Amino acid sequence: MPKIQDKLKIIMDDPYLNDLRDDFQGYSNQLKKLKKKLLKTKSPESQAKIIKQIDSIANKMENNQKQSVKVTKSRIKELKSKSKK
Repeated sequence: MPKIQDKLKIIMDDPYLNDLRDDFQGYSNQLKKLKKKLLKTKSPESQAKIIKQIDSIANKMENNQKQSVKVTKSRIKELKSKSKK
């Protein structure tokens, strides 16, 4: 019978979860760049535009995390049902 760690490794190597993780990392990098840009700009109009972009990326990150949780739970459920057979 496989160990729980082995099962978790299978879940962590899931291609879809890897894509979600990569997307999240990309969003994080975008936020870092926008933060630097926001700190450098003096124009209130530019600041407002950057803040909107940051908000949009934050929403994408939140949705990404929700999707990751759903997929992870689903994968765990699949593994549990397979191990009972």
